[in-house]
Amino acid sequence: MNKPAPRSISTKLTLMNLLVSITALLLACAAFFAYDQITFRNSLVRTLSAQAEIIGSNSISALLFNDTQSATNTLAALSNSPHIESAGLLTADHRLFATYVREGGIDMQNVPTLENDRLEEYWLRRTHVVLLRRILFQGKNVGFVYIRADLRELDDRLWRYALIAFAVLLVSLLFSLIASSRFRRSLAEPIMALAEIARQVSRDRDYSVRLNPGEQRDELTTLINSFNEMLREIQLRDGALQKAHDELELRVAERTRELVSANRELEAFSYSVSHDLRGPLDAVNGFSYILQKNYSNQLDATGNESLQSIRAAAKRMSELIEDLLNLSRVTTGAMHREEIDLSVFARSIMEELFREAPERKVEFIVPAATRVYADARLLRIVIDNLLRNAWKYTSHHDHARIEFGELVSKDKKDSNNDQIVYFVKDDGAGFDLRAADRLFHPFQRLHSVAEFPGDGIGLATVQRIIQRHGGEVWAEGAVEKGATFYFTLRPPA
Repeated sequence: MNKPAPRSISTKLTLMNLLVSITALLLACAAFFAYDQITFRNSLVRTLSAQAEIIGSNSISALLFNDTQSATNTLAALSNSPHIESAGLLTADHRLFATYVREGGIDMQNVPTLENDRLEEYWLRRTHVVLLRRILFQGKNVGFVYIRADLRELDDRLWRYALIAFAVLLVSLLFSLIASSRFRRSLAEPIMALAEIARQVSRDRDYSVRLNPGEQRDELTTLINSFNEMLREIQLRDGALQKAHDELELRVAERTRELVSANRELEAFSYSVSHDLRGPLDAVNGFSYILQKNYSNQLDATGNESLQSIRAAAKRMSELIEDLLNLSRVTTGAMHREEIDLSVFARSIMEELFREAPERKVEFIVPAATRVYADARLLRIVIDNLLRNAWKYTSHHDHARIEFGELVSKDKKDSNNDQIVYFVKDDGAGFDLRAADRLFHPFQRLHSVAEFPGDGIGLATVQRIIQRHGGEVWAEGAVEKGATFYFTLRPPA
């Protein structure tokens, strides 16, 4: 269903002017009609009362001497009043004494009665009015005067007034249209011009246009001047914003070039670590192996111990190089976001850990599904590091409990919004909360290698991955009371 086209402000002003004029005229006509009706009826009742009084005075003798002919002649004088349909004289005991009925009129019917203390009373009906008055002589009631008058003249007056009101209404509407036309030129046309300029500015983003305020000095002129001033301010700010945008683009391009250069240097460094450092390290490993295999019997205990230290240090150096390369790949690799289930990753990793150490008694808790929108390869590294840490730091307990899950908490940046927080919790060795800021630094460890093996690179890798996903990672724990690692992910746009 098509919506009706919106009316212009010019049409609305014209319709409003006409509506106000019609309403005012109709109310005035209604008040005039009501006043005329009431005035006419009151005047008619007063006339009938005077006529009844005159007829009653002239009919006293006829009633006292039982002269019906004289009473009839007195009533016949009412023929000069065309609105009277019928009249009559009644005796004191309500017997009909004499009547008058106009040609085509209605005879006396259902004559009402008066209360003992009432001299006169009238009854208004829809089509007629009835008046009844006592005839008094020397303080005694000698009879009644009955008069019935029709109200058709009132209907005729209404029709005449309706025609007059209709003619006045037409003339008034004509003048209202003329006044609306002049009013439209002085008010509506500037507003329409203002609306057109606003549409043009919104469509073309051209803030240089201005509207002529005209010669008048009124509120509309103030509005137009204010609109022009607003356009001028927007034009200045738009120019400044465009200049800042251009400068920002130059800075972004410069930073991008610097970042590309830094990434290339990092790639070159990674290549150097992978090839140039591995070569000498492989030589140390190879020759120390030959020494151990072929010449260990020629070395004393101190020499063999030194040779073992050389091989252990070379192995440790190889592991550190591999960890650095992995950390570099996590930081610079391309990301591919998709919907993944972290619970599937967690169960798969825990199954591997159980296969590696089937004698461990560990209760593992994981929800049925934990769906996120993230890079599958990187998030698997996160879950793998956190679960392996929990597995490692619960290894000194006979019975352990490891849990992966999610919860809803208040957003740290916006307390009005909630966010989903993922966690890995264990009841293992824990850590001193005062040293928590060292957890995510590369090669920083809170436990000795002899106590728990490792190189201190795993949590740093976790932090880099979570930061690349627009989230945060933090930890809570206490010594020998376990630890809980929390992380968030930026929701999809």
